[in-house]
Amino acid sequence: MSTSILKLLHRFLDRLDLKGSLLVTFPDQETRRYGDGTGDSVHIEIREWRTLWRIALAPDPAVPEAYMDGDLVFLEGDPITLLKIVYSGRTMAPGQEIHPVLPADKLRFVLRRVHQFNPIGRARANVQHHYDLSRSLYDLFLDEDRQYSCAYFENPNVSLEDAQIAKKRHIAGKLLLEPGMQVLDIGSGWGGLGLTLAQDHGAQVRGVTLSDEQFRLSRKRAKEAGLTDRVQFDLIDYREIDGQFDRIVSVGMFEHVGVNHYGEYFNKSRALLKDDGVMLMHTIGRTGPPSVTSAFIRKYIFPGGYIPALSEIMQPVEKSGLHVTDVEVLTDHYAETLKNWRERFMARRDEAVALYDERFARMWEFYLAASEAAFRYQDMVVFQVQLAKNKLSIPRTRDYITEFDHRRTAKRGGIRAAE
Repeated sequence: MSTSILKLLHRFLDRLDLKGSLLVTFPDQETRRYGDGTGDSVHIEIREWRTLWRIALAPDPAVPEAYMDGDLVFLEGDPITLLKIVYSGRTMAPGQEIHPVLPADKLRFVLRRVHQFNPIGRARANVQHHYDLSRSLYDLFLDEDRQYSCAYFENPNVSLEDAQIAKKRHIAGKLLLEPGMQVLDIGSGWGGLGLTLAQDHGAQVRGVTLSDEQFRLSRKRAKEAGLTDRVQFDLIDYREIDGQFDRIVSVGMFEHVGVNHYGEYFNKSRALLKDDGVMLMHTIGRTGPPSVTSAFIRKYIFPGGYIPALSEIMQPVEKSGLHVTDVEVLTDHYAETLKNWRERFMARRDEAVALYDERFARMWEFYLAASEAAFRYQDMVVFQVQLAKNKLSIPRTRDYITEFDHRRTAKRGGIRAAE
């Protein structure tokens, strides 16, 4: 049994034509090198034969689970370097997984609508699984405003804090905000964007979330900032909202909607927009064709989540009657954001272990590394999709975004997170 699994793995890893040096020590203590020997180097030890079989059959989630459980140990290097080397040898089309056994992937694709069935009750439970973790965990790696989405790096040397401020300003520009406008923030997080739109741009904001922790902290921040007359946060599903708004913004929430509910999402958004209303949706996306959610991510990090292809977004938009008025693709911005988060987390990793345990810290470390690798070496990007009921509500050229940025530069800053 052990001989056959070794032959299978040797053949597969040799076929990948890796750029770098991957050393693997197997349970019988044999060590073998894969790759061309240039650049980065990683040495891992796999301690159990059963772990090798699991990796051969389905490396996702077997590799991160083996790392979490201590059955895969890094003798040299770390998860992000391992992923860099593995993805360097990728020869398959975007959207495909790299491993020799494909039936598991095919089954996941067939079942993806089951995995992404997110009615109101289930959607709430899925959101709370991730966002209702200890507030102290997010303090370890987020900026002070608790922006848990892709930052906007206007140049490579800016800090994470400045890049998150630029992201909020860029979004406000695309919303064509004017003082007094009624804004709905779908998936308002810990309140940073809504508070900034109210304080810096004079908007009247209603933010909605399904996370108890986010809801409590958002309300606390609004009260401490003296903005309760301009910002309201509610613990409610967007599908339960009534009324109409001048602007709708949704950042990092569409990834939780699920393909089954895209039509419902855009139809509801259209109903909530005034006739001259504008919406800005900021979401992770893939440049390749429709695919499936990573088994590791679905099981441990974002149950019910899915990263859409642009083609999957556009069809329900068209059917809803909304007009697509602008699409911007942010390429490496999230890779840089995640690098910052990963480095900050690793600098305070001991605190994560104290909050939870070693297994959780390894899980979170792999999550941040795998996410960064997906944006840096695979087909993940961020889409900013601007939508309107009336296409004439948007200026003829995109100059207004830059002009808005310049007008607001003097007001750079945001609401500091409550301690």
